[in-house]
Amino acid sequence: MRQTTSSIALEVKPDSEALLLSLIARLDRPDAATQPAMTKTDLLARMPSLHFFSLTVFPRGVFDPLFVIEANFDGPAGPFWPQLEAALGPQLRPMIACCKRPADGCGPLYDAVTAPGSRRDLAPYLQTRAGKPSVYHHGNRGMSRQRVVNEAALFSAVEAELDAAGQVAQTWRILPPADIHARLREKLLPQFAWLAQPAPARKTLGEKLGDWVRLAVLVLAVLVVLTLPGQIAAGLVETDRLVIAFVLLTAIVWGSLLRIAGPLEGTATHGRTNLLNFAWRQIFKILIALAVFFAVAMLVVTPTTVAISHLSWREAVIPSARALGWGIAAMVVIVLPALVLWLRWLERRDSTQDAPTIDEAVMRLMREREDHTPINHMAAMIPLKPGILRTVLVHVGHRGLHLALRVFIKDGYLASMRTIHFAHWAFVNNGARMMFLSNYDLSWETYFDDFIEKAHEGLTLAFGSGEGFPPTRLLIQDGASHGTLFKAWARHSMTVSRYWLAAYTDITSDQIERNFRIAAGLRQPTLTPESAAQWIVDL
Repeated sequence: MRQTTSSIALEVKPDSEALLLSLIARLDRPDAATQPAMTKTDLLARMPSLHFFSLTVFPRGVFDPLFVIEANFDGPAGPFWPQLEAALGPQLRPMIACCKRPADGCGPLYDAVTAPGSRRDLAPYLQTRAGKPSVYHHGNRGMSRQRVVNEAALFSAVEAELDAAGQVAQTWRILPPADIHARLREKLLPQFAWLAQPAPARKTLGEKLGDWVRLAVLVLAVLVVLTLPGQIAAGLVETDRLVIAFVLLTAIVWGSLLRIAGPLEGTATHGRTNLLNFAWRQIFKILIALAVFFAVAMLVVTPTTVAISHLSWREAVIPSARALGWGIAAMVVIVLPALVLWLRWLERRDSTQDAPTIDEAVMRLMREREDHTPINHMAAMIPLKPGILRTVLVHVGHRGLHLALRVFIKDGYLASMRTIHFAHWAFVNNGARMMFLSNYDLSWETYFDDFIEKAHEGLTLAFGSGEGFPPTRLLIQDGASHGTLFKAWARHSMTVSRYWLAAYTDITSDQIERNFRIAAGLRQPTLTPESAAQWIVDL
């Protein structure tokens, strides 16, 4: 089942910010005289594919206020926007009118949908303004909303059946697991007829292959760019001079890097993983990957050499291999270390916030909206550090992180945590700021404590390009490991989620997977004793 995470970021007219906030507030407290009452149940019925939906206004600062519409839903984006318009069109139209007219080609469409008394469809405008996340994560990938609800109802029915049986007899306790499975299936099949049907695939083969292909293309593109300096030098400089230059540059780059690689005073934490020791631990995988790259690249470089030089294929192999070999060697020993050196030079000069200011009124509003259910929502906005290296790193890094999550996170766990339902990062304000939106389980404190303890490298990689972020070292070290400082910085970056709509608020991400495993077992007509013993653990 394909799922989509999308957000629309619209700049707000400064003098319309208060009106926009009041319009959003009316969604929870409608005025019957001006707006028909519509419960969240009604809205969810009109948007059957929706999992989570939010409306957030990031207040003015360096930039004007930003109105963000976030949606996480099943299927492609095309059909969803008309659903949203049908459910909330009359309420959304005046909100959009509070936003600035786009300066690009969408200006006429904005005029049409915000004109007084306009009945022009909103869906095309919403779809046009929707942006793609730079990174997104689906904790229960491929689980449609209806499937989540159905399997939660099945779990409740299983619990009720076992509890009812326990009141009359102890039969269930003495039955073998395979017999318990058979009896439960027999009792529940009339009520849940879908148990007799094959389970829909959560991830199709096409989706899996697509993820791998996109990741491979990104890795190849990065390797090609990084090997170009060595390949160009190999084509322009004789071997003896190239060796001398190679040795001198290696000594200069590595000497400079090792001199400044250590932490500045007072910035070191218990975290030990950085780019250098991470690469060393993965050295065999890296060597295999480089050998594969060499073989694949030779299939491209050799015919290119033939076309440029008019050499025969046999004559072109040696100069092609020489250029490619020097390119890979230079990338590993000079180019990448030089980039890390540049990054470390910037890190040592970064400004950080030792005591980020937190608006107490905003904090109070955020806390009032948190922890009413097992699932919470958060919205954060982070200004990005300037400079070409940081810009390239954050965009390429986010792309790589996104594809790696799609390929390697198969069971929804990040490290040992499964607390995220839907989360995403997106660049806004022409890439000057980065937005983070998350629908997560447990309290905010527990959520962040878990990540700081178990995935601080990933947090540092994802957020480390933000202004004021705690001191980082070699891209992934320290940073979020400064737990108290990082949480204060994160709270400083957050704002109030003014409106949040959830299709389910009492089913945690972990419980969804538990329900899935129980349902998958009950879909099977029979289970072997070994499979039944494993299946019954979730009951």
